[in-house]
Amino acid sequence: MKLIDISHTLGADTPVYPGDNKKTLPQYKFPEKDHYTAYLLTSGLHTGTHIDVPMHLVEDDRTAADFPPDCFVGKGILLDVRGENPIGMKPRYREIIGDESIVLLYTGLDRYYYTETDKYFSQYPTVGGELADFLLSQKIKILGMDMPAPDYPPFTFHKALLANDIFVLENLTNLQSLSGMNDFEVIALPLKLSAEASPVRAVCRIYPDT
Repeated sequence: MKLIDISHTLGADTPVYPGDNKKTLPQYKFPEKDHYTAYLLTSGLHTGTHIDVPMHLVEDDRTAADFPPDCFVGKGILLDVRGENPIGMKPRYREIIGDESIVLLYTGLDRYYYTETDKYFSQYPTVGGELADFLLSQKIKILGMDMPAPDYPPFTFHKALLANDIFVLENLTNLQSLSGMNDFEVIALPLKLSAEASPVRAVCRIYPDT
């Protein structure tokens, strides 16, 4: 068994979604003066690799802390959708995607996250209507992606996912490492926060026969 990290590092240079509050991560305690090291993180919860829970976009009183951990762990399905816009439905998806699957969209756009940040946040593909309807009907657990969102404002599909208790896992990376993997588990546990979203350290557990 091995773990593959599919999370961006949350650091001083992590890009912020346009319009969100700026992030800071200064060191404020130093060993030579204070005898210990400490940093102060100030950030919105949608910075870096993070997960949205329903109250982010729909009327719902439940916070990230209200959902049990098993909501964020499940069988992973990687869809290689590089070059597609919109991201379309394929017949084989009906065979491989079941209820409670965690579906990951591999677009390859994470390569622009630091190098062409404006492009990353403004020129990503959307999930097409047929695929969107299918994912909703399958009652998947989580839709994850190596881009900032599954659609653009007014976020109709994003809202539909959350209204159906399907969490949205955004700003993933390193999904190419899962290519050809047929049996893996996604673990994307949020912090136990009383809030609408949370940073996560998302990893995939790969089993020996994959």
